[in-house]
Amino acid sequence: QVQLVESGGGLVQPGGSLRLSCAASGSVFSINIMGWYRQAPGKQRELVALSIQGGSTNYADSVKGRFTISRDNAKNTVYLHMNSLKPEDTAVYYCYADGEFRMGVREDYWGQGTQVTVSS
Repeated sequence: QVQLVESGGGLVQPGGSLRLSCAASGSVFSINIMGWYRQAPGKQRELVALSIQGGSTNYADSVKGRFTISRDNAKNTVYLHMNSLKPEDTAVYYCYADGEFRMGVREDYWGQGTQVTVSS
């Protein structure tokens, strides 16, 4: 059984910072892609940032220059450093992982989500 355990969400004022963490636990052979999506009330889930094995990253245009994704492969953990937060960043943030969790089988998993609220 694979679990993605998220932490770090909360309430922050506009212009503030937060760091989200997501650790994959259980059977992990390799993780190809690890990253974050978000879903605001009444909106579809959208990509925030992805970290791809080998070092490349992918960001939504709305967060470029403000958010940074990083990864600790030894700990199967991905981080999202969020700076200059705006009210429109308010959403539930979901961790995502794509990789080999059973030998020879490529699968993806989602975390349960962590709430980020940006408000004064």
